[in-house]
Amino acid sequence: MTDYAHSDSASKSRAEKARRLAGYIWDRGVTGAELLAMPAALRRKLARAAATNPPSTDETWAAVARLLDDKDAWAEHHPNHAAAQRNHTDEKLMWVKPPITPW
Repeated sequence: MTDYAHSDSASKSRAEKARRLAGYIWDRGVTGAELLAMPAALRRKLARAAATNPPSTDETWAAVARLLDDKDAWAEHHPNHAAAQRNHTDEKLMWVKPPITPW
């Protein structure tokens, strides 16, 4: 029986999905660490908001987190480049809640 999950086609599909998700998520200012800290249900909701079928494995989410970190590093070194500008950072609060400080 063929192991589709580890075939070249599956790897290509995972990479394409990771790039789509990373583009959407990066534009909202979410970091790789914040993404991996999210509960699975919230990540699925985030994927649907990105008009992408939610990944079924953590392998794809880990790839998305790496892409986010890579893009953050690139944007830091190219701050004036058009691709380094985030257009929807106001939506980050929908996905990542800041910690509540006690009284």
